[in-house]
Amino acid sequence: MSLKETLQQDRVAAMKSGDTEKRNTLGLLLAAIKQEEIDNQTTLDDTAVQALLTKQAKQRRESIADYEKAGNPEMAASEQAELTLIESYLPQQMGRDEIMAIAAEIVAELGVTDAKGMGQVMGKLMPKLKGQADGRLVNEVVRELLQN
Repeated sequence: MSLKETLQQDRVAAMKSGDTEKRNTLGLLLAAIKQEEIDNQTTLDDTAVQALLTKQAKQRRESIADYEKAGNPEMAASEQAELTLIESYLPQQMGRDEIMAIAAEIVAELGVTDAKGMGQVMGKLMPKLKGQADGRLVNEVVRELLQN
């Protein structure tokens, strides 16, 4: 079963069980998928759906930060609930230590010694970690490595 079909079935199950929060979030995700399909006049495969879910998760993380900064914990909590649901459909994200190990290998391989080479490192690292790690965390780890 494709990821899109799973989302649709889970939405139906949420409707039947009366879980309005899950139903609404899945509805938003399915609408985003449908919009992407209409815009590109194509049917999205699992990889494209996963990329779209990753994008949606990133938007939620940014919204959470904005709401917390604005002092609106209710909206931040709502966005956090949506983010948790979205992440349940994404593959397990790498931890800081795993990212650090891979980044250290690439830094050594490229022979980069200072922050000027960060673009080189990120250029080689991000394709390896695509969909498996948050870009912001990867950026922090590479900065940390290059500063030490």
